Amino acid sequence: MRSACPVRAVPTGSGGRVNYLVTGYAEAREALGDPRLSKDTAAFFADREPGRRLHPAVAHTMLATDPPRHTRLRKLVTKAFTTGAVKELRPYIARVTDELLDGCPAGEPFDFVARLAVPLPVIVICRLLGVPRADRSDVRRWSAELFAAGEPDVIDAASHAIAGYMTDLIAAKRRAPGDSLLDRLIAARDGADRLGEEELVSLAVLLLVAGHETTTNALGNALLALLLHPAVRERLRRDPDGIPGALDELLRFDPSVSTATFRFTTRAVTLGGTDIPAGAPVLVSLAAANRDPARFPAPDHLDPDRDAAAHLAFGHGIHRCLGAPLAKAELETVLRAVPTRFPALRLAVPPEQLEWRHTRLVRGLAALPVTAS
Repeated sequence: MRSACPVRAVPTGSGGRVNYLVTGYAEAREALGDPRLSKDTAAFFADREPGRRLHPAVAHTMLATDPPRHTRLRKLVTKAFTTGAVKELRPYIARVTDELLDGCPAGEPFDFVARLAVPLPVIVICRLLGVPRADRSDVRRWSAELFAAGEPDVIDAASHAIAGYMTDLIAAKRRAPGDSLLDRLIAARDGADRLGEEELVSLAVLLLVAGHETTTNALGNALLALLLHPAVRERLRRDPDGIPGALDELLRFDPSVSTATFRFTTRAVTLGGTDIPAGAPVLVSLAAANRDPARFPAPDHLDPDRDAAAHLAFGHGIHRCLGAPLAKAELETVLRAVPTRFPALRLAVPPEQLEWRHTRLVRGLAALPVTAS
């Protein structure tokens, strides 16, 4: 599709609606930064999906807003979500990684996703936000259900469960303040401006879900890529200081978000030679753009020496992922630790037998069976 027409109309399979799918790198980067493509999608889809009851805190996240509201919200969040906070977390990330690896059996198969890729990001983001340990399994379940493709009732119910939980947690922190990111969000202000109650709940939900969901998938995808490319894996095992430089290539090669969240045209737009009418939904395939040979020569080749910093795995423009530094910190920690603990790690099943999650937006393994024997 990309080589024939990098922007094309595609049917949705329901109601005769047409979406526009962007698969070329240049066109994807342009679309992600084009202010004529709105992210304020809550009202847009309310008219097209009657009967849905998605909680407002999930429907109206910062991810689904345009300037000036998006600018205001992101500025307030950035005051609390700093690179310094991520740097301070690195020793904790390393300690949790070691503890989780201690529980992985040597000599028999284990599921890397269940043992490490799921719990590590959940534990880290819950610590960052101040979510009690006892509530982590519920948070993980609700988050996974938010991405249940083709199950709107499950998604809607999960949105109310996780928004209700965060509402209660915020109230508890107001009664007994601490020093978590959520506490800093409660106190965040820009002059006289501060977060409203619904905005606060919405941001908390977004950070909680986005803070671990995509990282879980990135960890599984990255390890799988290395298992399928043993020469690269062995090189990084022998020279772990090369891992930070290889992270962008691993993220480009198999991003954890395959398709960016919906945008729609506020007026007629011509993109990649295709005329898109006003009011049309637009989907940007980050995975396809990252494999565009016009931008990344030999894109199906995993090359740790490639300058892949311009990849779109974290998006582009004003909506670029705020949690990218945290995701990279977790990826680097795991990719340093796993080969050291398990130098002979290999897949426990043929690659064609691996199961992937059934979801449109994210790309991640349902399980990654590996063995160190």
